[in-house]
Amino acid sequence: MSILAKRKTDDNFEEIPVIDFTDASSSNPVRRMALAERIRDACVNVGFFYSNPRLVVKNHGIPEDTIADAVEAGKKFFKLPISSKMDLDIHKAKNFKGYTALLGENTDPTGRGDLHEGFDIGWEERESSRSISQDILSRDDSGMSGTNVWPDLPDFKEPVLSYYHSVVQLGLKLFPILALALDLPENFFEDKTTKPAAIMRLLHYPPQSPSMLDNDGSMIGIGAHTDYECFTILWQDAISALQVKNTQGKWIDAIPIPGTFVLNIGDQLSRWTNDVFKSTIHRAINKSGQERYSMPLFFGVDYDILLKPIPSCVSAEMPAKNKPFAVRSRCRINGACGEPHIVMLHLKSGAIWLYLMCFGPSTPFKAAYKSATTEDGSACFLSRSKNCT
Repeated sequence: MSILAKRKTDDNFEEIPVIDFTDASSSNPVRRMALAERIRDACVNVGFFYSNPRLVVKNHGIPEDTIADAVEAGKKFFKLPISSKMDLDIHKAKNFKGYTALLGENTDPTGRGDLHEGFDIGWEERESSRSISQDILSRDDSGMSGTNVWPDLPDFKEPVLSYYHSVVQLGLKLFPILALALDLPENFFEDKTTKPAAIMRLLHYPPQSPSMLDNDGSMIGIGAHTDYECFTILWQDAISALQVKNTQGKWIDAIPIPGTFVLNIGDQLSRWTNDVFKSTIHRAINKSGQERYSMPLFFGVDYDILLKPIPSCVSAEMPAKNKPFAVRSRCRINGACGEPHIVMLHLKSGAIWLYLMCFGPSTPFKAAYKSATTEDGSACFLSRSKNCT
């Protein structure tokens, strides 16, 4: 059994741990290692934990005003007429940037649509930093490369980008602690996060009162799923909606705690750690009858990194489950409508699942996708898709 697997305690969790990140920037290696031990336990047994964003990056924390300004910008955007928001329809962009309408996604394939609307952005330098961004201008993020789209809305772009870059820095601070938790050198991820994948979403969950809840549970805020990057850093407002599924199939509420972020492990890191770190199923159901807002940032490594099982997660008793896999790999596949589709790879349990988005004409997405082939000949399986538009 691997070194890390031996440290598993009880994965039938009933609550999500709260971890104080004060020591993330400590100069004392003993304190950093103690923090890494707590994070290791959370990642092995739960896959979710809370952290205090103001303590993660000492003297460079995320001020409450930075968070509040981004939230307020999102609220202003979602109050725009639907026609204005649809001008930025994500289907018009070939790099997954822009607006997704209510019921425009169906995260759980057994569901009937997600009751939220969203706005997606990726890496972009702030105006105040643009003079040093020549390298960034040429960064290649595979299918995610390209500029963001922005609404013609005062006080939107700058506060959203300010928050985005603050959370990116928070994510970069997390990697050395994760390395320690994996019995690796603290700088293990440093050369793998020079141009990290970092997609952020502003999300709005309209009121869904208890009396209006779908009886069969097939139409909720966002269906049951796991995230596909290394980890997600989530800010959520005071409305409780996020739920995490334990091994007994029980949904555990991730109750909002003021001044914290919720962090969860994604499929990329789970696969990299030979499934020692848990990528846990979660969903969101807004039963409050009030509007809910959240801001997740999905953080992955550079797109050209080859994911090989981490040595401390492999042993004779627990051999590697997955072959090495390049994050950048693409699939040779055309849509049922005859148009090419952009592909995002979802790494899960030894299989390569696909997220597909079609940019062809208005043709319903057909259930013809059973499998595809990656550039290296590996099998792929369909996870979910957006309709052709």
